Amino acid sequence: MESLAAGRRRARAKTFNPKPLAARIDQLMNEKNISMRKSGVESGLDHETIRRIKNGDRPDMTYCILLADYFDINPNEFLQLADWPILKAFDIQRASAENLPPEAVDVALDIAKIPDPGTRKEVAKAVRTLLKKYFSK
Repeated sequence: MESLAAGRRRARAKTFNPKPLAARIDQLMNEKNISMRKSGVESGLDHETIRRIKNGDRPDMTYCILLADYFDINPNEFLQLADWPILKAFDIQRASAENLPPEAVDVALDIAKIPDPGTRKEVAKAVRTLLKKYFSK
C-alpha cells in the first residue's frame, strides 16, 4: 500500500474534477435544508471555503474530514470525491446479512422500509440508544 505522502503527491499531479464533490455537497445541503454559510460555520469552516469548493477548488484533506463529520458521512467518501487517498482509519467494514442473526436482519429491513432518510436515521439512532442502555447495565 502506498504511503499517505505518496498518495497526496499522486493526487496533486492528477487533474481534479470538482463536479462530483460539488454535487454531493449540494445534495447533502439540500437534504438538511441549509445554506453554504450555515454548513460552513457549523462544520468549522467558513462559507467562503464551501463556495470555493463548490466552484471547483480541491479542498484540503482536513476540510474533507470536517465536512464529512458535519454531514455525518464516512470521510473517505469526500476524500475520494476530492481525489485524495482514502485513509485506513475511516475504512469501516459493514456487517453483511449472512453474518447477522435473523432478528437483526428483520430489524434492519424494517428500518430500510422507512422512506424518509432523516426519519430512518433517527429511528436507527433510537434503536442504537436502546441497545446501549440495555447492555450497559
